[in-house]
Amino acid sequence: MSVNPKILPLSQDELKNHTVLYTTVPHEDVSSKYALISSIDVINELKKFNWLVSDVQVSSVKDEKRENKQVHLVRLRHFDDFLEQKESAVEILFFNSFDRSKSFSLSIGLYRFCCSNGLIIGDSYDSHTLRHIGNLENNLDDIISKITEFKPKLEQKVKLLSSLMLSNEEMQTFARLAVPLKFPEHLEVDYNQLLVPQRAEDSKDTSIYTILNVIQENLIRSNNVVGVNKETGRRFTSKEVTSLKKDYDINVGLFNLAERIYQIKQPESIEAFAA
Repeated sequence: MSVNPKILPLSQDELKNHTVLYTTVPHEDVSSKYALISSIDVINELKKFNWLVSDVQVSSVKDEKRENKQVHLVRLRHFDDFLEQKESAVEILFFNSFDRSKSFSLSIGLYRFCCSNGLIIGDSYDSHTLRHIGNLENNLDDIISKITEFKPKLEQKVKLLSSLMLSNEEMQTFARLAVPLKFPEHLEVDYNQLLVPQRAEDSKDTSIYTILNVIQENLIRSNNVVGVNKETGRRFTSKEVTSLKKDYDINVGLFNLAERIYQIKQPESIEAFAA
């Protein structure tokens, strides 16, 4: 079976292009108790469990002293998911920084191949945080094992979300509740714009999972939403979300909404869904 080169893991040379991964000295302002958690060490540790890097995102900085110390996000996919052609794949995500702007944290998410969108799972799975004090091996192996065990459960959740259809009114409620995840109160938008599919694949049905992805893309991408600033009266066009933190918050908020909608519509299945 041929392997699509677009979904190959990053090579060692590609990883070296992201020099922040190899940082060994923290920012000068950190405390004496600070013990740096090297991102490349975490990558190598995850590799032992067959999780390989699929993408790296690095925040831009204005202060050159924070260069190679700033927040960065590493996404990893299991070896199996690089071989099988699926609609989506479970990913491990970890955030890290060396300037006290964000603690090291591990979360679990979904990557959807047709639109290169990454969802991050919400309250159904707690992210694990390691402070930059102490030894990396203290609890990282245990966290990785738990995330690996959660993978098939998340795949089952996607199936459940994909099997339950929404009415027009329910889709509108989903979109209306999603608006504040990106737009503050003084920016007025028609939430129906969030329900416009940007690709043919998203017109196939009205399942919770499909609508979740439609709304997510319209919130994250640029030029998909227009509105009015109520304070100035000026019209605006939405901009692409480039902040790693904002992207994370939107994704977690959307998945939480999707789970809640499922639980309300199928209360008799709540135990199976929460497994």
